[in-house]
Formats: sequence, structure tokens, C-alpha cells
Amino acid sequence: MAGHRKLGRPTDQRKAIIRNLVTALLENGKIETTIARAKETRSMAEKMITLGKKGDLHSRRQALAYIYSEDVVKELFDEIAPKYADREGGYTRIIKMGPRRGDAAEMAILELV
Repeated sequence: MAGHRKLGRPTDQRKAIIRNLVTALLENGKIETTIARAKETRSMAEKMITLGKKGDLHSRRQALAYIYSEDVVKELFDEIAPKYADREGGYTRIIKMGPRRGDAAEMAILELV
């Protein structure tokens, strides 16, 4: 169920991690993280892209309240969202990579389609 993974963190830290990952994904187009974090991040990133597709002032302010960087929000509304104008969802892709060397956590690449 989306939005219910605890990721072994208190609520404030968990929300901050997801916000940082969403900001990094929209800024770079691709991030490498664990599978659990990727699944949580995908959910919020798709919501942000949907806000970008709406394109009105209220949506922009909602995105600014969640995404840390104003430059990323501008890029989201001006460049990223118009690419998905005719798409009804599924803006991201998760590719499994295998275990991480240090602790054997399952890693994945989360990227924009």
C-alpha cells in the first residue's frame, strides 16, 4: 500500500528523505536508491508531475510547498510536465539492480520514462 512504508525512520526524517529523493529525481531525471525508497518516491513524484500537468497557480504553490528547490519546480512546470501531457500516469520506471555491496540492500534505479 502506497504511503505506508516506514523505512526504519521517524516520521519527520522519512518525509524529508522522500522530499529529497523527489527533488533529486525531478532535477536529474534518474536516481539510484533502495527498492523500498524507490517505491515510495515514485508515488510522490507522480503526484508532483500530475500537479505540473494541471499548470495553474494553486498547483504550482502546492508543488513549491513540497519540492525544496524553486528551480526544480520551474523545470517541472515548464519542461517535464508538458512531455507527459498525453499520458495518463506511469511517469516513472523502477529497474532493479541487485544487492548493495556494504549491507546487501536491494538497489534500484528510479527514472522518468
